[in-house]
Amino acid sequence: MTTIALITGANKGIGFETARHLAATGTTVLVGARDADRGKNAAAALSEAGADARFIPLDVTDADSIARAAADIDAEFGKLDILVNNAGIAGRLDGDGKPSSTALSTLREVFETNVFGIVALTNAVLRLLRRSEAARIVNVSSEVGSFAMTMDEDSPMWPMAAIAYPTSKTALTMVTAMYAKELWNTPIKVNAANPGYCATDLNANTGFRTAAQGAEVVARLATLPADGPTGTLWGYRWGATGADEYGILPW
Repeated sequence: MTTIALITGANKGIGFETARHLAATGTTVLVGARDADRGKNAAAALSEAGADARFIPLDVTDADSIARAAADIDAEFGKLDILVNNAGIAGRLDGDGKPSSTALSTLREVFETNVFGIVALTNAVLRLLRRSEAARIVNVSSEVGSFAMTMDEDSPMWPMAAIAYPTSKTALTMVTAMYAKELWNTPIKVNAANPGYCATDLNANTGFRTAAQGAEVVARLATLPADGPTGTLWGYRWGATGADEYGILPW
């Protein structure tokens, strides 16, 4: 039976590369995007490369959009095997970018997409994921949300001062853990991915890793075997080398 994967924000960057990775395994990829033209173009590019890719209109901050997407997936496929919650925003920097200069409106905007939207979509398609023999949920989080790394003066995270994006990823990692606990005794595995500092539009393409490298982390968690982990933050470990370059990150 064909594996069906929904990837949000799949029209570019890590989301697009994740779709490409999963499509290479024979998975039908649903390219979730709020911009119809970009979503259709991304699906077309994947299809031209041999993928079974379909565009699905999806804005994770819009309840009606989420409901329509869930209904469309149910009507056409009757199930969902992989959910990759990749869509996210960095938010603007207010003033000098420090916590004391951050407007509440900025926090709300970032959390609306990076946290609330993920919960809303996951809840909407969970019944479809339960119909899968062994569904996988991957939330694209980040090392910037790690308490341990943030408070380590020798960590690359120490100089960071902005709070909107990092706190949204801290929240998302906990959201991941809570879903993992709810689904603990089911075949569904829920993990948070840390792609690493990848060059994408989110950071004006300043990252030192490629989107394809980041997508490898996401795709690995999306295709975990039955004995794979659940409830972890797993991925690229900044500064580590060799066999330690990838693994579970501290929370």
